[in-house]
Amino acid sequence: MHRKVSLSRTSWLVKLLPLLLFLGACATGAIREKQLTLPVIDGATAIGQEACVECHEGMSAGVHSRLAGFEYMGGTQGCEACHGGGSLHIDSADNGQILKFGELLPEESAAVCAKCHDSGKLIDWTHGEHALSDVGCGDCHTIHGGGKTSLKQQDPELCYSCHKEQQAKASFPSHHPIKEGKMTCGDCHNPHGELQTDEQARDLCLDCHARHQGPFVFEHAPVEEDCNICHDPHGTVASNLLQQNEPFLCLQCHEGHFHALRAGQPVGTIVGGDDPLTAIDSAGVTYTNAHGEEGWQKAFLTRCTTCHSRHHGSDLPSQGAPNPSRWPSAGGSLTR
Repeated sequence: MHRKVSLSRTSWLVKLLPLLLFLGACATGAIREKQLTLPVIDGATAIGQEACVECHEGMSAGVHSRLAGFEYMGGTQGCEACHGGGSLHIDSADNGQILKFGELLPEESAAVCAKCHDSGKLIDWTHGEHALSDVGCGDCHTIHGGGKTSLKQQDPELCYSCHKEQQAKASFPSHHPIKEGKMTCGDCHNPHGELQTDEQARDLCLDCHARHQGPFVFEHAPVEEDCNICHDPHGTVASNLLQQNEPFLCLQCHEGHFHALRAGQPVGTIVGGDDPLTAIDSAGVTYTNAHGEEGWQKAFLTRCTTCHSRHHGSDLPSQGAPNPSRWPSAGGSLTR
C-alpha cells in the first residue's frame, strides 16, 4: 500500500514538472513576450462599410475587401473590423475618431491584426524578435495592399531595408544564393517568429545539407550543437561560409599537433617536457619535432581539412594520426 502511494506522488510530480519549469522561466525573464494592446474608440459604433466606400473608393481593392462574412473574427465585418466603428468618424469635422494604422503603436496595430491572424506561423509573433524590437505589422505590410501577403516590398528587398549588415554579407565571396534569386530570407527565417523550424537551428541547415546529418560513429561536437559556431549563414570572406579561414578557425578549439608542436606522439603517453618542441613519454623516451621553430609557421599555411576531410563527422577514426609502424614500441621513431 505504501508503495502505491509513493508511486502516485511521483507521477504527480512528473506531471507538475513542466508547469514548474514554465513558471520558473517566467519569473527569471527567460521567456520574453510582447504584450499586445487592442485599441478602441470610446463611443463609436459600427455603421457598415457601405458608408466608408462613399469617400474611400480606392480602398476596396485589397485582399481584405474580398473576405466573406464568416471569415471576419469578432462579429464586425468590412472596414470596421480593422479600423473600429465609424459612427464618430463620419460625424467628425477633422477626419479623426478612427483607427489609423500609421498612428498606432506597434503593439496596438499587431493586436488588431492578431484578431484574425493568430495561427500557423503567426502564432509566435509575440515572442519573435520583430515584435520585441517594436516592429509593427504596418512596417512590412499594407492593410489595403493587393496580393496574398500585402507586402510593401518583396523579399529580400523588404528585409534589406532594415538589415543592412546582412545585405552586405550577401555579397561577400561566400554566400547563400540570395542575390542570384535561388532563395530568399524567408526560406530560413519566419519573420513572424524565429527560424523556419520547430527543432534546433542546425536542423534547418540539415534540410538542405543532409549529407552532414549523420549519425556518425565519430561526431564533431560543434556540428551536434549549432552550425553557426563555425559558419555564418549570411555570408563570409572565408570559403564555405566559415567564420574564419583555416587553420585559425580550428585552432580556436584545437591545439596544433604533429607538424605544429610535438612530433606525432601516441595520445596519452606524454607526461612532461620543458622544451615545447619536445615531449617525453612514461618510458623516458624523448620525441622531437623535426620542423623545429618553424613548426607554427608551417601550421599556419596548412588547411586542417587536408587531412581531416570529414570534419562534420565520420564513421572512421581520425586520418591525422601517425603511422603506428613508426612508434617506438614497433622499433620506429617519431622524429620527422
